[in-house]
Amino acid sequence: MKGISYLGTWVRNWYSIFVNELRLIFSDSGVMVIFFVGGLLYPVLYNLIYMNGTVDEMDVAVVDNSGGAYSRRFIRKVDATRECNILIYCASMEEAKALMQKGTVHGIIYVPEDFDSRLVRGEQGVISTYADMSSFLYYKCLTMGTNLTMLDEMHQIQLERYTASGMDAQAAWQAVQPVLSDESLPYNKPFSYTIFFISAALLLVIQQTMFYGESLLAGTLREQNRSFASMPGKLQGLGIGRVLLGRGAAYFSIYMVTGTLIALLIPWLFRLPQRGEWTDIMVLLLFFVIDCIFFTFTWSSLITRRETVFVLFLSVSPICLFLTGFSWPQTSIPEFWRYVSYIFPSTFGCRAFINLNTAGGSLALIAPEIRAMTIQTAVYYVLSSVSVFIENKVIENKEKIDRLKDKALELRGIDPDEARKVIAGK
Repeated sequence: MKGISYLGTWVRNWYSIFVNELRLIFSDSGVMVIFFVGGLLYPVLYNLIYMNGTVDEMDVAVVDNSGGAYSRRFIRKVDATRECNILIYCASMEEAKALMQKGTVHGIIYVPEDFDSRLVRGEQGVISTYADMSSFLYYKCLTMGTNLTMLDEMHQIQLERYTASGMDAQAAWQAVQPVLSDESLPYNKPFSYTIFFISAALLLVIQQTMFYGESLLAGTLREQNRSFASMPGKLQGLGIGRVLLGRGAAYFSIYMVTGTLIALLIPWLFRLPQRGEWTDIMVLLLFFVIDCIFFTFTWSSLITRRETVFVLFLSVSPICLFLTGFSWPQTSIPEFWRYVSYIFPSTFGCRAFINLNTAGGSLALIAPEIRAMTIQTAVYYVLSSVSVFIENKVIENKEKIDRLKDKALELRGIDPDEARKVIAGK
């Protein structure tokens, strides 16, 4: 009977904390904006910005000061690529810059006067490119078009030099390209920036909006000298687990819904690849959301001011995004930053989501990421429990010190309330 009574008390306390946390969330307009407007608006906004994902036949201006056979052949090959369209030849860079400023072209290829002469002498030729950075896709197209042409032209020049030295055509070709290679992009054939970027950004939105929203709420409570860390004391020292699980349940109920919309509805709405099973994605969301909850509880314990959240938003989000390894090989990430990446649930959650949704993997494929998130959850649960315990003790000691100060003032014949009014300038 005693065990049943304890369990009933535990459930009632847990439920009261759960309801109170929801009440705090829905009474704070800033938290509401971050959780619901930001959480759903950011994925939509990213997809709208990169709606097409690719830019084909981008208009480019050429300034060819060399005018030789090599420069003309290079420009023709650039024009033949899918990415670039040579719209106009300009007599000077000033003319090309004016066209770019008007928006007539979105890129410039500049060939210096000594380009052909340097290649004839067997030296390295240099070509400069300038892209309109109003969209990253313009830079990507110009860079890809010129780089692919450069590689092809490099092989062609080497082949010409070998044959000119007396080597037969077959031997020269084998010397230029001893190993035949064929490029294949099975999960992103059009090389779409949307598929490349959004797959990593979706789950990061869940982590970041949860952290910023909860930290905003925590900072507000601490500014008002209120905190849930005082709850365990009211529960006779037995309430840390109830506080964490009750508060966590509030965020879990919100973000399982938000996460489902982000991970399943947004890709379907914008016709992104959805090669994974929806049940596997839901399992991933379960582990990821729980991991993010205790990650948030742990680090939000350091937030003492409401405005601190907005400073962190500008500095932490890009770091978290690139540490996922979506734009840089994981094996090439420096060891220091690889260890830093283990702090964030997004490191493993984003990789798992890419493997599931983009590559069409299974739960067995993302088992290492699931294990890593499980370990993170256990570690952050312990750390968040410790932070609640420490803050509770700090609050208790602060209350004792305040009571002792009031008694000291009363012994001197000073009214503590009146003294506070004087100090506050009232």
